[in-house]
Amino acid sequence: MSNVDQQYQDVAKQVSYNVANKVLPMDQLPETLLEAYEGLFKELLADNANAFSQAWDALPGSAQKLMTKAEFHGFYIANAWMQLSRVAQEIADSADSEEEMNNNEYDGVFGRLAEQSLKECLRKLKKARTDRSMLNSFKQVMSA
Repeated sequence: MSNVDQQYQDVAKQVSYNVANKVLPMDQLPETLLEAYEGLFKELLADNANAFSQAWDALPGSAQKLMTKAEFHGFYIANAWMQLSRVAQEIADSADSEEEMNNNEYDGVFGRLAEQSLKECLRKLKKARTDRSMLNSFKQVMSA
């Protein structure tokens, strides 16, 4: 899915930004964190391993009708960003020094977090089919 059209990308980006902004004021993030967010957004939007596309395609039609693929993609990216931010902060807080942080093995953490985030988002979307408050919650966090 590495070739998404501009409209898809714009929708995913807006939803992702709106959701993330509810938790982390995006306009107040330091430049380095904004760059990290942009990198994460591009990587998860590209979906080079097709994990997102396959997961979306496997969803029941009743779940797919709740929102567009681009909206759900943006929601997933924001969820992954928030999980990654939380884990990065925990790692930074637990390490006594940057050297100790660099010496610890964190390879694969991002991939596992992205996979876990996708599973969580899929579970929530499926639940939203029968839980109106969950669906309303989705719509509320996705709006500006």
